[in-house]
Amino acid sequence: MTSAPTPRAGYTLPVFACAGAMAALRYLLNPGDRPQTIPLDLLNPPQPAAIPIAQLAPLPDGSVLAITHSDPGDNLDLTRRTPLWSVVAWGNEAQPEVIQLEGGEGIGKQLERGGAPAIYSYAKVLIAHHLTPLIPSGKTLRVTIILPEGRALAERTSNAAFGVVDGLSLLGTAGISQPLSAPGQLEQSREILRAKAAEHTHLVFCLGENGLDLATQIGIDPERRVKTANWLGPMLVEAGQVGVAGVLLLGYHGKLIKLAGGIFHTHHHVADGRQEILAACCAAAAVPLPTIQAILQAATVEAGLGLLRAQDEHLAQRVYQHMVERIDERAAAYVYAHTGYSLAVGTMVFDRLRQVVARSDRAQALFEQVLVD
Repeated sequence: MTSAPTPRAGYTLPVFACAGAMAALRYLLNPGDRPQTIPLDLLNPPQPAAIPIAQLAPLPDGSVLAITHSDPGDNLDLTRRTPLWSVVAWGNEAQPEVIQLEGGEGIGKQLERGGAPAIYSYAKVLIAHHLTPLIPSGKTLRVTIILPEGRALAERTSNAAFGVVDGLSLLGTAGISQPLSAPGQLEQSREILRAKAAEHTHLVFCLGENGLDLATQIGIDPERRVKTANWLGPMLVEAGQVGVAGVLLLGYHGKLIKLAGGIFHTHHHVADGRQEILAACCAAAAVPLPTIQAILQAATVEAGLGLLRAQDEHLAQRVYQHMVERIDERAAAYVYAHTGYSLAVGTMVFDRLRQVVARSDRAQALFEQVLVD
């Protein structure tokens, strides 16, 4: 039997933004310099990368535009082949920073920071590291990153739930985009699960970085954490098959809510229905019909949670308590149906501020089992 090929890693959006800025700066310094590829040190991890430059041109205002295209590797990533525009121009004398990094069209705005562009520390550090040594003494630089398709793509993400609107984020703490959602990654995740199951009878499943970070903050043993990405169904089945006694699900409510509706692959390419599931949980908790109708029309489940909290905090808690208990039931039934084994599953969900919204009774019991000794 031929094993599945190892999924190919790619690069995060900041890497392409930096490569474009580097190419544009080189042309600004030496008109006619048109690099086809830009070599970068990713810094995290400290390894080289070669990023193709698709197009490069001076603009009438004296700035230079370079275009790259996102390559996230073998991921089910909506930014695949998305163009990134890096526009570089000399700064003015009043500019306080050597490099003024700005977000143009398609770069999201952070509501909690007064509309500041959603350009995070890794992107800033990477761009500063590569561009600063090339800037002549006494000069400053203005770098504007544009995602022409960013606003439209953002409508297919949960960005708004985390306070980022009108575009995508230059997010990422590292340069490598690990293929967590690629089909070939599932077997690697299973191998990690099997190794941890050999050491621990109780584990914590986290979909992504938010869950992993919160787990350590609330005292969970880091060695018990398993990053599942969107493969919750197969990973739960694997846990049942290898004899894990209990799994604590820890994740953003806008993802884990899908399990309450029987959806065990949580990527948006596969299935959605989150508002509908939240509305069903509201009906089960005897929420008034006008509120249920408003939740069905809400843009996100985060907005739906806000509606519930605005009406009655105790009502919101009742709905979410029903939700996490429902997830426990459906997850345990899913594992039993596929394996014939019983697996204790408990659920904890958090909101966009990483505050725990609800935990099931079983989650509380499992939580005690996975704390740092």
